[in-house]
Amino acid sequence: MRAAVVTEFGGPEVVEVVEVGVPEPGGRQIRIKVAAAAVNPVDVGVRVGVFGGAGERLGLGWDVAGTVDAVGAAAGWAVGEQVVALQYGTVKSLGAYADYVVVDADAVAVAPVSVDAAHAATVPLNALAAAQALELLALEAGQSLLVTGAAGALGGYAVQLAVRQGLSVVGLAREADEELVRSLGAGRFVSGEVAPRSVDAVLDAAIVGESALEWVRDGGAFVAVIPHTEPAPVRGVRTAAVEVSADGARLAELVALVDEGVLTARVAQTYALADVVKAHVRLAEGGVRGRLVLVP
Repeated sequence: MRAAVVTEFGGPEVVEVVEVGVPEPGGRQIRIKVAAAAVNPVDVGVRVGVFGGAGERLGLGWDVAGTVDAVGAAAGWAVGEQVVALQYGTVKSLGAYADYVVVDADAVAVAPVSVDAAHAATVPLNALAAAQALELLALEAGQSLLVTGAAGALGGYAVQLAVRQGLSVVGLAREADEELVRSLGAGRFVSGEVAPRSVDAVLDAAIVGESALEWVRDGGAFVAVIPHTEPAPVRGVRTAAVEVSADGARLAELVALVDEGVLTARVAQTYALADVVKAHVRLAEGGVRGRLVLVP
């Protein structure tokens, strides 16, 4: 089969498509014939060496939508089922940018029926990260939450999930994104200065960092979206960073919200697997609204 990998760190040009053996599922694993795999910033981190693995072949891609192709013992899935999954792991020899991918059975959910595979592939990583970040914030209905990067994939899901929880959501994004962010449910929109200590919490999807703590009231909460990057707490503000975990049961709940129209899966552009370098070049250009998706 074909798989996109890196064997050296660098820019988009270091990503190459190679021929490798088709992986076999172990016990409580399944193999998915990939219909779509989303391109995420974490893949760029792997490509440039943020997570290590120098000298190894590193596979790219965490998000996958496709068809169950083979199952291991006691996997609990059937060949032919349409599924989505999160293939967690920063240093792995094969990722979801491939014709086939093996994932743990408990990282899988039945695919949404209301969207195609490309849109379905945008759900696992970003929606799970948004949901798990909101769980870390532990806010109550009526409290205020500012989401930075509210027009992005993770930020957009965070806005919609927070609104569903009854939170008062402020979306921070570029001025041109106001209509989009408001359509996701944000009650307020800001594109410039934020008043100090004006919200109960911040979910920092845009990686603003420590300066965003100034916007949080005393005793509030702040969650970063890159593991171990949360700033030190100040003024009683709780700080944490979400490290997304594969959770098939939670993913199934999020899929249901896609089918109910609560969550909006957004695709900016699709690329053939052979054009993976072009996808990484486009991601580096910035301003992508929705995910870039590989469709092998």
